[in-house]
Amino acid sequence: GKKGFLIGAVLALVLGAGGFYAVYSGMILGGGHETQSAESAHEGEDIAALEPVAFVPLEPLVISLGNAGQNRHLRFRAELEVEPGTEADVAKLTPRVMDVLNSYLRAVDMPDLEEPTALINLRAQMLRRIQLVTGEGRVRDLLILEFVVT
Repeated sequence: GKKGFLIGAVLALVLGAGGFYAVYSGMILGGGHETQSAESAHEGEDIAALEPVAFVPLEPLVISLGNAGQNRHLRFRAELEVEPGTEADVAKLTPRVMDVLNSYLRAVDMPDLEEPTALINLRAQMLRRIQLVTGEGRVRDLLILEFVVT
């Protein structure tokens, strides 16, 4: 009873202190405070060049959610990260992309939007649909800039 609780409390304190020391001293998660400033001085030398990237903006969408009585709306704005050199091709397909996004987002139920992982799941589903419409190898990613339910 009381003895087990005391052992558990002492063990938790010792493990907590040990974990704090390990992180603070740099044994876990990189260098400690003393070596951090020395590392940041050399950080500029190790910066790799950015790989080429291009973006195609999408028109903002406002989508009615749920039945007519709820009067809820989703405001959605995004950009497509595309392979450099394919911007014009993807821009030509923007009407199809918007159609796919409109159709998909209108079919999403309100409870699905309230889940903690909703944005991650929706983003993956939308990206896959966009890649099907634009063809493989053109669209790298979907960057969601605005996702607001009102």
